[in-house]
Amino acid sequence: MKLEIAVTSAAGAGTSAAEGADRIELCSGLELGGLTPSQGLLESSMEHVDGRLGIHALVRCRPGDFHYSASDVDTMVHEVRHLLALGADGVVVGALTRDDEVDVPVTAKLVDVARQTKPEAGITFHRAIDQSRDPLRALEQLLELGFTRVLTSGHEPTAGEGLPTLAQLVERSAGAIEIMAGGGLKLSDIPAMHAAGLSAVHLSAKRTVSTPADSAISLGSQDGADPTAYSVTDRETVRAARAAVNAVNLQSRA
Repeated sequence: MKLEIAVTSAAGAGTSAAEGADRIELCSGLELGGLTPSQGLLESSMEHVDGRLGIHALVRCRPGDFHYSASDVDTMVHEVRHLLALGADGVVVGALTRDDEVDVPVTAKLVDVARQTKPEAGITFHRAIDQSRDPLRALEQLLELGFTRVLTSGHEPTAGEGLPTLAQLVERSAGAIEIMAGGGLKLSDIPAMHAAGLSAVHLSAKRTVSTPADSAISLGSQDGADPTAYSVTDRETVRAARAAVNAVNLQSRA
């Protein structure tokens, strides 16, 4: 089983590499569900990991749903091409139709530009699958499109709740595509994920830091949250996740 950590900073990338993650999903705006990282963030993250793990960049040009306009798609095509050309090891993409089916033409376009830019790139379909009408049907389409893996919580709010569907996806994939569990994943879920045949787990391993001050002025948050707060990758959580994955891997070899 592999361990992937979602990070939003070069420091987080370095922490994940130092604590033994196999791969990172690099993004910005994790509080918005994740958005495309900048060129500077990718380049500085590459320097921090120094080749110790794979960097897979999320390509999502805006928050909200996965029903994209032609302009959105054009933006993401440019992002896929640019991030891979800069050195990302893979990209994380996805799109749905208004009927919440996989948008095959749009998704195929993103896959094609990724393969043209970097033939060996890993290509992950993100949690748009959890908003699709039928995740098993979606999986069949992703297999045809040539995806490397799919990140999913099993069509439920959390991966723990989605374990039965995750197990079905593993069975249906028959090893042709990596099924990676993520979304509200707890460290205590990892043994059950491994037992169900999941080949990877994904978590953000984040904690919130802030510098609260009475004079802090909100710069756009609408929920009354602390305007100075932001998330960082928590070293201890990454270390614990690595230990949990190592434990189940060792059991499977025993």
